[in-house]
Amino acid sequence: MDSINRLASQRGVVIFSKSSCCMCYAVKILFHELRVDPMVHEIDLDPAEGREIEKTLLRMGYSTPVPAVFIGGKLVGSTNEVMSLHLSGSLVQMLKPYQTIS
Repeated sequence: MDSINRLASQRGVVIFSKSSCCMCYAVKILFHELRVDPMVHEIDLDPAEGREIEKTLLRMGYSTPVPAVFIGGKLVGSTNEVMSLHLSGSLVQMLKPYQTIS
């Protein structure tokens, strides 16, 4: 869990993802459309550490380990939580400090 917390606090928005996951892709596209450049950790590209990260994310209580979205170092959740926040308008407010000016 320490490694996840360390990685999640390296940047304002961090996404743990798998390169072949369509839901991960959708979340990454959403963040880019909201003008946020998240730090993305593709856990399938680092087999040794990736498996450990995946196990830890599962222990954190989610049935699917990816995407796991952290904002401000805190776990927001996976696709369902992110999309629910977006539909309610809360996600944009959470992301304001991390948006790039375009």
